[in-house]
Amino acid sequence: MSNSKYFQTILNGTIHALKSILPMDIEVKSPSIISEPFQQQQMGVLIGLIGDVKGRVIIDSSPEVFSGIGSTMFGMPLEGEMLESFTGEFGNMIAGNLCTAVGQESLEIDITPPTVMVGNTKLYGFEKAFALPVSVPSVGALTVLLTIEEEE
Repeated sequence: MSNSKYFQTILNGTIHALKSILPMDIEVKSPSIISEPFQQQQMGVLIGLIGDVKGRVIIDSSPEVFSGIGSTMFGMPLEGEMLESFTGEFGNMIAGNLCTAVGQESLEIDITPPTVMVGNTKLYGFEKAFALPVSVPSVGALTVLLTIEEEE
């Protein structure tokens, strides 16, 4: 499978995962291609992809958006360590659901444990990535960044 096919399959799987996990209607905007570095502003979670494809899924937003998603899912606002823990688990839910979705397309991937990033961070280590903007009504916006390592 070519890298462009991998990107399309993973992009579709990510959109499916977001719509499956988030308990509200979301608006997924058109993806764009970005080059390094990616500038994370406030809070995010990084999960590695291994298997048929190697890469990363990064979900970037603000603590307020992650807290709003947690509040909608669990009925209570989250903050501090609980918010950071939820952010990692939210990334796990999205990436795990992504693995299941792409598995149905004969693409076998697994995920690494989540890394929660808090604060202003520059991410390097990729040639190009897809940025998928997502609007969550009455909560805010988040960006899903998908990187796939080029095969040699």
